[in-house]
Amino acid sequence: MAIQQWSESITVVELSDEPILSEDLGNLLDDYEGRPTHVVLNFATVGFVSSSALSKLLRLRKLAVSGHKRLILGNVRSQTWGLFLTTGLDKIFEFTNDISTALAALQLGMATSRE
Repeated sequence: MAIQQWSESITVVELSDEPILSEDLGNLLDDYEGRPTHVVLNFATVGFVSSSALSKLLRLRKLAVSGHKRLILGNVRSQTWGLFLTTGLDKIFEFTNDISTALAALQLGMATSRE
């Protein structure tokens, strides 16, 4: 997992496929609790999401929402997207087609909230 502090308030995370994905999300949760930021998760290399990883994603979302932050999942591949659709999680998580769109959405949201 590569974590990039894109700005003071935005973290971009390059995720790995399972079985590393669950461990990466656990580490991210540990880091996130101490310093909440907006988070963009890059799913470009993720082909499978385990139930453990889904649980950690939901916990991360809960922390983000309670901290008035956004969690955006980007570059979700079609086989992984099917899992989100089947479980109804496509209505809970925020998705973008690519990371630059997620970053632009966050920047626009921060600009409008300052006005």
